Amino acid sequence: MTDPDSPPPLIPPPVPPPKPRGGPMSALRTYFLTGIIVVAPLAITAYVVWAFVDFVDRLVTPLLPAVYNPRTYLPFDVPGVGVVVAAFSLTMIGFLAANLLGRTLVRAGERVLARMPVVSSIYSALKQVFETLLGSRAQSFRQVALVEFPRRGGYSLAFVTSEGVNEVSRKLGETDLLTLYVPTALNPTSGYMIFLPRREVILLDMTVEEGMKLVISGGVVQPGKPVPH
Repeated sequence: MTDPDSPPPLIPPPVPPPKPRGGPMSALRTYFLTGIIVVAPLAITAYVVWAFVDFVDRLVTPLLPAVYNPRTYLPFDVPGVGVVVAAFSLTMIGFLAANLLGRTLVRAGERVLARMPVVSSIYSALKQVFETLLGSRAQSFRQVALVEFPRRGGYSLAFVTSEGVNEVSRKLGETDLLTLYVPTALNPTSGYMIFLPRREVILLDMTVEEGMKLVISGGVVQPGKPVPH
């Protein structure tokens, strides 16, 4: 038992939370930038998705017969109807093109296009691009690599697109040649295609998705490292 006449034990005062460095203005700036980091990706993603849906709706919905058009029965537009109709139509076209009759019609149409001087070149190039990017067996970007580009001692991220190019390999006298795509930072849709012997290419363990994130972020988002706040 404690003596009632003894003084109460000393309780240390609560430790105040540390103040942000640089004063209140610095703290407000930090909070503001953090808010941008949180909100901007969500807002931009939502805007891109909405713009795509709106574009497809404006393109496809007017083509629907009145009996199937929701605008006939509702006093407001239903977003996404055009996207659903377009996805269903493309799926049905793919289904029909996969059977014997569809393949026959596609080949007949391609023979007609092949006789058109300019159109044939455009169609052939676009078909190869889409088959490479979207085909079930496509491996457009196989592996991430480092190459000395654009100068000696400076390295750029690259993606291996194919192995060996017959004519190029013969002209260069290289039996083990790699074709690489070197994208430009922030905008990977533009870049450079280069041919290098395998011995001059440093193959990386990161996935293609991680490499693409590294390029799009300009080196900020690195594999295995959290996004900085």
